[in-house]
Amino acid sequence: MVSFDIDGTMVFGDPPGDITVEDVRKVKELGFIVESASGRTIVEQSEMWHDAGIEVEFASLKHRLAQVKEHFPVTRYVHIGDTMADKRLAEQAGFDFVCSSDVRRGDFLLLLAGEVSFGPGPAKYG
Repeated sequence: MVSFDIDGTMVFGDPPGDITVEDVRKVKELGFIVESASGRTIVEQSEMWHDAGIEVEFASLKHRLAQVKEHFPVTRYVHIGDTMADKRLAEQAGFDFVCSSDVRRGDFLLLLAGEVSFGPGPAKYG
């Protein structure tokens, strides 16, 4: 499962982030369950994803990521966000964390497929 923050993470967020709609489509093509996890209301999140042309399987408040695991028992959980709060909440819930500003198009998909990992270089947080 891959969950995406919206603001500062997705190109349609406010502020816009580094992750494109095409990136999310490719994640879905890899077979991942795609979830939205943001500070925005569930209704707002659903509308934003709908307007972007992406169907997410689940939407939650990002501080409730742990509850997502109860609904989707899968082998790997990844949250993509842009702040230290995103990182902290993801790790508290047992999710791997990827900072959206560290995403490089090809490497991002290989990372999710488990074929590469990002080194310990500095992450940029908003």
